[in-house]
Amino acid sequence: HAIASQVTKMNLAPVYVTAERFTNEFIVAIRERKTEGFRAKYRSADVLLVDDIQFLAGKEQTQEGFFHTFNELHNANSQIVLTSDHPPRSLALLEDRLRSRFEWGLIVDMQPPDLETRIAILQQKAATQPQRVPPEVTDYVAHKVLKNIRELEGSLNRILAYADLTNQPISLELASQALADLYYGPNKPTIEPQEI
Repeated sequence: HAIASQVTKMNLAPVYVTAERFTNEFIVAIRERKTEGFRAKYRSADVLLVDDIQFLAGKEQTQEGFFHTFNELHNANSQIVLTSDHPPRSLALLEDRLRSRFEWGLIVDMQPPDLETRIAILQQKAATQPQRVPPEVTDYVAHKVLKNIRELEGSLNRILAYADLTNQPISLELASQALADLYYGPNKPTIEPQEI
């Protein structure tokens, strides 16, 4: 989304799609005999952004369609950005010709953000809220959520909603209550069989 936002500012036409949606649209285009419209949509992009490309694995017809789209865009010097939870060579059910094309470009391993980055993300999001979020709350959340930015923002949203619903100011105690059932940390309670 950040890439799409940036290229839009550069007056380029991005197309963002998940691999699942690409597959579904491809199937519908074939079934309804609207392949020209499908091709036009994806092959006219200045920048094609495809999320979770690993979902094309094992879908031979969709891979064929994507192969031709990839080639068309590459030949037109358009940018193609793909995300996957594995590097291309680990995608066993992907056709070799697609896998090799995916390896043409720059492959970047994205790691979870460090503590300082998580705090900065939370502070930036908190600054857009009408309620004041104390720094100790953003620090608390950043220490609880280690890997996923969506969870990080979701946790802050949960705290904001909890404060709003209970009519309480945001505090460390309130944050702890709001997130209690989500993140137990190392002291997660043990449930014994007789309790079940």
